[in-house]
Amino acid sequence: MTLRGVRERDWYDEKPSQGRAFSSGFLDLLSFLYGIGVRAAFTARRKGLLKTKNLPGFVLSVGNLTVGGTGKTPAAVMIARWARDRGHRVAVLSRGYGGATRQRTLVVSDGTRVLAGPDQAGDEPCLMARRLEEVPVVVGRKRYDAGVKARKIFGSDFFVLDDGFQHHGLARDLNLLLLDATLPFGNGRLLPAGPLREPTSAVSRAHALILTRAEEGERAFKNAARLRREWAPRPVFLGRHVARRVVLPGGEKHAVPGILKGMRVAAFAGIGRPASFMRTLDACGAQTVLFESFRDHHEFRAREIRALLDRARALGAELVLTTEKDWIRLFHLSWARERIGYLRIRFEMSKEDDGFFEWLEAIVPPPGKAGR
Repeated sequence: MTLRGVRERDWYDEKPSQGRAFSSGFLDLLSFLYGIGVRAAFTARRKGLLKTKNLPGFVLSVGNLTVGGTGKTPAAVMIARWARDRGHRVAVLSRGYGGATRQRTLVVSDGTRVLAGPDQAGDEPCLMARRLEEVPVVVGRKRYDAGVKARKIFGSDFFVLDDGFQHHGLARDLNLLLLDATLPFGNGRLLPAGPLREPTSAVSRAHALILTRAEEGERAFKNAARLRREWAPRPVFLGRHVARRVVLPGGEKHAVPGILKGMRVAAFAGIGRPASFMRTLDACGAQTVLFESFRDHHEFRAREIRALLDRARALGAELVLTTEKDWIRLFHLSWARERIGYLRIRFEMSKEDDGFFEWLEAIVPPPGKAGR
């Protein structure tokens, strides 16, 4: 089994790799300069030098403090479904990271059809478009512009901002901050020496914290208790990522995750925390004979996939699996999608901490009464 790349180990492990230790001083200098920029922007916002705009409706942001790895997109899908099921006219607004569109805004889904691919819209908006029925997905570098379009075309009055915690150009009614339950702030350092986009003091902007990957065990509950003490009176909720379905190569046939028990599986992932996908496979009972890790939003090349498939075959793998987000990114390699399946993950609130939706219900206005 192989796990390529050192960045995740350096950011989230207590013992940095040799290469990280060697370059520590240089990275720390870059982090210091990055921190100056972040704090200057915060000062400008506090003094009113950077303006925010308001959308005509309820705006809920789902975001994080770290670069990738907290599962914010599945959480945004969960919340959008909750709001839709209660009668709100929901739209998901995303930046469309990784997409090549030059349009000011792009409708990825009208709630019934996916209208743009990951090459134009980015992988995460396309994932949400595939998973959400009756909820349009609109991307735009300025979420305000995307929201105006959603309002004009679909009459939306409930806006879910995917990865919106650092997007300050749009006012929001509710800020949900997602943190990894096992190591909420990574190594505690700002980019690039660590995974933090902002200093931990930015937690003060959140209305509630959601610790993801609570399925990891006792460590999650200890971190939740600590954060409740440190950031009271903000509520701290627990969520988990649950394997719901194995989608077999080709994308048409499905199976329950139980079929992976004892199966020789080759896998790869290009997400924020690739090792979390490997742990999910282990939890399903898979015998992982090969695991390849790529950077988040990695653009897969044909030669990489062919080499991976050759290695999987040589190791006797019965199935090659990836994440749903990575499988979507194989859109330009149709032959590869015929040979690779994916594991569909669903984000759920932990059964041990089921007060989240009651809390949300008490804050969000009834349908039709969310206008500003």
